[in-house]
Amino acid sequence: MTRILLLGGTTEASRLARALCNAGLEAVFSYAGRTDAPVAQPLPVRVGGFGGAEGLAAYLRGEGISHVVDATHPFAAQMSRNAIAACKETGIPLIALERPAWTPGPGDDWQAVADTPSAVAALPQAPARVFLAIGKQTLAPFAAKPQHHYLLRLVDPPEMPLPLPQTSVVIARGPFDAAGDTALMRAHGITHIVAKNAGGAGAEAKLTAARALRLPVILIDRPALPPRNRAATVEEVMRWLSHAGTERGV
Repeated sequence: MTRILLLGGTTEASRLARALCNAGLEAVFSYAGRTDAPVAQPLPVRVGGFGGAEGLAAYLRGEGISHVVDATHPFAAQMSRNAIAACKETGIPLIALERPAWTPGPGDDWQAVADTPSAVAALPQAPARVFLAIGKQTLAPFAAKPQHHYLLRLVDPPEMPLPLPQTSVVIARGPFDAAGDTALMRAHGITHIVAKNAGGAGAEAKLTAARALRLPVILIDRPALPPRNRAATVEEVMRWLSHAGTERGV
């Protein structure tokens, strides 16, 4: 019997949830629980962690999961590593629905960096106005450069004081468009942008706006992960599900 665990939280995961529902496949949608009001899904939903790779393996066995699709954010590296380890342990087929990374085009002024500390180091010493488009999980390292004013765009209002002394906060949920992001950056006098190379269309507008405004972008590379099956589209995942019953492990 096919019973799919969809590790979600992205626009692509929501698209896949609709495709699974329309195909009449039994599936469970899992959210990490980092936003207060996650997008409603047409599938049964669970929220929260599993207790590491061992906890996930126990869940897969206990729930009779036959296939796992990792459609988490490209920077949710620990969850992806746990999925790889749990599927290897249980022999359950795994595929990642992974957006292609963004690549620079004509007119882009991008600097690729390996991680968050490298992004902090890449910012200038002179005071700047920085659109810090990285969510709320990795803000603390930027306190090392308190001379900058940081613009944050968050899905939920912060529940505790932010670690940055000079901030403006905009509460909004994507997808965003280039006109709106251009207006946002102009209104806040942005001089630099820091973003994660998440890929996808929902958050690409800030890069289009940066090109139009001729602003430099510091782009954090995706974390490295062990080898795994990958798909770039919902259609590829659905095709994989139709023949993955004989595939075992990663």
